[in-house]
Amino acid sequence: MHKLLRNTFAVIAGILIGGAVNSALIMLSPSLIPPPAGVDVNNAESLSRAIHLFGPQHFIMPFLAHAVGTFAGALVACLVAASHKVPIGLAIGAVFLCGGVAASFMIPAPARFIALDLLLAYLPMAWLGVRMAGYSQATP
Repeated sequence: MHKLLRNTFAVIAGILIGGAVNSALIMLSPSLIPPPAGVDVNNAESLSRAIHLFGPQHFIMPFLAHAVGTFAGALVACLVAASHKVPIGLAIGAVFLCGGVAASFMIPAPARFIALDLLLAYLPMAWLGVRMAGYSQATP
């Protein structure tokens, strides 16, 4: 029972920490790479109307937020989990991937960004988090 509670806590902690890192980087983004003039990045309608004004540089921070958030969540989950560390770490990646898929339908972005984001920012970063925590696929 103790392992189940600790593993449940690991998943919750991974999602919360990963989400907090993701959110912090997204909030920091406009100060590092300002959006085009007159665009409210907190308003989906404003984004939809002005997405053609965004250059490749405007997609760096969202990608990093997704990648680093997923990495941090998987790393924390693996370090906290009592058992099944690899599946738990990869599950964090799957949770964030589902969020990325949902966001790709809600937030306008070029198809190439969406493809790169979905392919590289979630499961590969979760795998890296698992590896950085010191676990391989052979470890239970």
